[in-house]
Amino acid sequence: MYLYQLPTTGAVTFSDFCVDHSRDRAYTHLIPEATQARANLRGALKESKRTDHDEKDFLSLVKAIEEYLPYIRGLLECVAHDEIGLKNEPKFGWRTTLSANFFNNAPKLDFPGLHADYSFILLTYAFALSNLAHSIVTSVGIYEHDRAISDSERKAKDEKLNVAVDFLCRASGVFTFISENVLPDWETSRGSPPGFHKTPDLSREVNSALAKMSLADAQTLAIRRLLSKSAYDSNITPGPPLPKSHPPPALLAKLHIECVSLYSSARLLAKTPGASKSSSSSGDSGKDVASDLRRYLSNQASLHSALSHKWLGVEAGEKGGTDKGGEAVAFLQWARKELEDIKDGGKLVSLGSAEKEKEERWKADINNELANVTIFFKYYKKMNDTLHFQPVPTQKDLQARIPGGRIALPSKPFTPPTPAFGPGSVEHARRQTEQLQLPDDDPQDGRDSSHEEELSRTTGNYAGAGSYF
Repeated sequence: MYLYQLPTTGAVTFSDFCVDHSRDRAYTHLIPEATQARANLRGALKESKRTDHDEKDFLSLVKAIEEYLPYIRGLLECVAHDEIGLKNEPKFGWRTTLSANFFNNAPKLDFPGLHADYSFILLTYAFALSNLAHSIVTSVGIYEHDRAISDSERKAKDEKLNVAVDFLCRASGVFTFISENVLPDWETSRGSPPGFHKTPDLSREVNSALAKMSLADAQTLAIRRLLSKSAYDSNITPGPPLPKSHPPPALLAKLHIECVSLYSSARLLAKTPGASKSSSSSGDSGKDVASDLRRYLSNQASLHSALSHKWLGVEAGEKGGTDKGGEAVAFLQWARKELEDIKDGGKLVSLGSAEKEKEERWKADINNELANVTIFFKYYKKMNDTLHFQPVPTQKDLQARIPGGRIALPSKPFTPPTPAFGPGSVEHARRQTEQLQLPDDDPQDGRDSSHEEELSRTTGNYAGAGSYF
């Protein structure tokens, strides 16, 4: 899984540039509340920056963001409906994390307009949800290979993985919302000055890439969850034959193929800004998407490609019978070659940081997968050489036998919260309803006081006035 370094932001006082234009000055006391909510978020981000990863409280950060979102939404709606005016164009300082070659050199830039702050808040929200999932996965450890774990303990850790998957699907939905809704709205708003160029952090392509990557990370965890019981059952005797608890190899292959598609698409999208806007606007390579992110996407695509070929080979070997003996050997031979290329290619993944421990973990994972694939390869090769005697197809022949991918679970669409005040808020709707009600209604006869006054003027006040018979 990818681990984001979270951005930080500068202090802002909304009363410095916001003027309440509402009829009854209904928002004057709410503007300082928005400032306080943002200050709380800023403090949470600074605290996270100073804390070691193992001690970071991503859940509290998520809650702080969720408390501020209704306020920035309220400000945006009020400005759009001219209920709050701006003395001058506000600027929000944010330290970017995806547009630096090295995360510890992330630049701090000023971004104009409320839409900029809204975009960065949602971006940080998606980062925090993803990191929260990462912390959950780290906490459960490699429990499937613990031979002493009880069945109830294993199931409890399975449920934690499910929670992490949910957070990643939510993060994917937020990234998609930024790409498809927030950034286009910013481009058409009055707060987007002409000639302003966004960093890759605020690029539609990059956010679309991050949405695909989060969904691929979620699918990777779903595959692990699916293999949990069989991995435990195979602790003592790994390799063929598969235990009864093992999911269908063909299904696993299709899930990995979909991961390849998602990671590959994300990598191509992440490269788009660096190949176009950045190179033409300035010579600053820091405006490109961080190489660490692109390397992660490339490595994951390669790994899942190898695993898809592994399970296609196991499917042929376990369920293909005599006719598929050569195909099983070919697919596993292909998977083994891919894993060896990854291991020897020097492509180390820091998972969002340069920590050597995580690079070593990546190496260990590749070596474990390579050892597992080798066990299957030797078994099926021996079976084919002694029993089946089927020709081993070439890699080109195997290409036509690869099925389409299958998504395990979709992204969770993000619905922005109701504004804390202003148009679209609960309080605003209540006030609008009150204004629409007729004054001094008489429930007895359906007549109001204005009608009675008009009748009095036309009929007079003498005894029996209006009673003509």
